[in-house]
Formats: sequence, C-alpha cells, structure tokens
Amino acid sequence: MSELFDAAQIVHLISTYGYWVIFVVVALESSGFPLPGETVLVAAAIYAGQTAKLDITSIIVFAAAGAIIGDNIGYWIGRRYGTRFLQRFGPIVGIDARKLRLGQYLFMRWGGSIVFFGRFVAILRILAAVLAGVNRLAPMRFFAFNAAGGVIWALAFGLGAFFLSAGFKRVEGPVGAVAATGALIGLIALWRYYKINERRLLAEADAALDAQVPSA
Repeated sequence: MSELFDAAQIVHLISTYGYWVIFVVVALESSGFPLPGETVLVAAAIYAGQTAKLDITSIIVFAAAGAIIGDNIGYWIGRRYGTRFLQRFGPIVGIDARKLRLGQYLFMRWGGSIVFFGRFVAILRILAAVLAGVNRLAPMRFFAFNAAGGVIWALAFGLGAFFLSAGFKRVEGPVGAVAATGALIGLIALWRYYKINERRLLAEADAALDAQVPSA
C-alpha cells in the first residue's frame, strides 16, 4: 500500500505532525490496516539524519510503541471476534472446526516465532497479530515475542536508515522484496508439508488441545 503515499507526501506528514505520524501509521498497520508503517519509519529516520529536526531516539521509541500497541489491538480483535467470524464463514473457504483447532495447535507450538519474525515481513506484519489472537496464542507469550519483535524492528530499520541515509532507502525495496519472496516460498513449503501430513497434524492437534481440557 506504500504506493498510495509518495515520498514527498510522507515527508510532508512527518515534518508537519512529527513523531505522532510514525506512531499512528505503524500502530494502524500493526493492528491490521494495510498502511506503509515501515516506509514511514525509514523516511522519518532519513529525514532526521539529513535535517536534525527529529530525534532518532524518539523516532525509534514512537515506532516501537506503535508496533507493540497496534499488535496488541490486532491480537485482541482477533481473539474476541476472529474465531466467531471463521466459525461462521470459514467453511465457505474450507476452514472447518478441525482446521481451526489445527491453527490453534500450530500457534501453540510456533506462534511466538511467527509473531516475532512476522514483524519483518510486510504481509505478516499486518496479519500476524490478528492471527495470533484468532488462534488463541497465550497473551503473555504473545506480548513477549511481540514486544521483542517491535523493539528490534524499530532499532534495525530506524538506526539503519539514520546512519546510512539515502543508501538505506535504495536497498530497503530490494531487501523487502527478498523477504516477501522468502516468506512466500516458506508458506508454499508449509502448505505442501501440511497437505502431505494433514491427517497426522490434525490428530496431533486434537490430542494436544484435548490434553489441555481439564477432566470433569
């Protein structure tokens, strides 16, 4: 969605409204809206490096805070409304009750890694928190991995853009494309693995989730 905002528009917003633009855009992206949070962070850091009108420490703090708070909003939206939504409309696209349980099982095993690494991939950055909520990732586990991912992401992209300035902007696009391609390849591989092992994974999910239900 970053094509909806050209560089001049982003810089104008940052120069006019300062740190709050970073916070709001990153928070909205993290909660599930397709906005260019990473581009705004990079643009703000480059702007700070070239003009000294913004402080890079404050940029990183506002970006990390937006990421953490936005992800928590997305998580609780997914946790409160996502399951009912999928129960109602999921069968239309082949997501039945057992596959919902499988999603919970997979997030129970690897949900922390999905939340952490998802912060660095555009599509997952928008969806990971909502999916974590839908799949009932434990709140404290979500918060820990989400906070770690948000802080490291803000530091890496904020400091990288600040010290490398325009050079970082030139490599941001290719790096993002490589990350997105890698994520797509990984998703295809996971889908293939799932189809090959579908029955075993569904059985494992049933056993693991049933074991968590206290006996009467």
